[in-house]
Amino acid sequence: MRTSRLLLLLLLSSVVFAQNKGAFANIDWNKPFPPHKVIGNVYSVGSEQLGSFLITTPEGHILINSDYEETVPVIRAGVEKLGFKFTDIKILLGSHAHPDHMTGDAMVKELTAAKVMAMEQDVPALQNIKPGGKAHPIDRILHDGDTVTLGGTTLVAHLTPGHTKGCTTWTLKVQDGGKPYDVVIVGSVSLNAANLGNNPAYPNIREDFVHSFQVLRSLPCDVFLGSHTGFYQMTEKYAKLGKGEGPNPYIDPAGYKALIDSSEKAFNARIAELK
Repeated sequence: MRTSRLLLLLLLSSVVFAQNKGAFANIDWNKPFPPHKVIGNVYSVGSEQLGSFLITTPEGHILINSDYEETVPVIRAGVEKLGFKFTDIKILLGSHAHPDHMTGDAMVKELTAAKVMAMEQDVPALQNIKPGGKAHPIDRILHDGDTVTLGGTTLVAHLTPGHTKGCTTWTLKVQDGGKPYDVVIVGSVSLNAANLGNNPAYPNIREDFVHSFQVLRSLPCDVFLGSHTGFYQMTEKYAKLGKGEGPNPYIDPAGYKALIDSSEKAFNARIAELK
């Protein structure tokens, strides 16, 4: 009886995922969105749906998430509209090894000669992302707690696995208006496509998600961003930013906690269904 129920739940999950995939197919992932300053030396340069971030420094810039190859021109246009040179990007980082976040790595490297860095646990998956047959470039393999420094800015790589084995959350400290702020760029704790049942390809996926929630809760956060703009309600915050009223809407520690809470609640509900 329990086996039959588990099989039914897995089947229903597959149907839901297929439906979601169909819905996702109607989304314009590469729709441009106005590039803008988030806080300090952190800028949003991605599409309306995909979070890509430029961290500027006197010695060149760091880009987080190249997204699809088709998104690269959108990112480049955003960088240049802000008054920066795309070719000044020296380092390219990523959130996790899914095509909508790191397919464009090879193209960005071709255009800028940036060093591409990726978390060790995501390397096998990245090697399967080959747009046009191009090998995925990786110049430095990262490990949990590694730092990436350029022009006085240091980012810390936090392994937050589950969504992928090497899903990475980035943190950095910035100065804005004479005040220090902690910025967290969440890799993802979404359950989209996550098989939390019998999963021979990822047997410790449940433990990894639990670990990731613990890590995220331990990080000090004033401003949070993410690989998908919906994680941090970019369009709503940008609208408030444009009005120029009140404090920077991106300063949202309560929103960060709410994201973790809702994601963990969804995870626990999925686990309960599988029992």
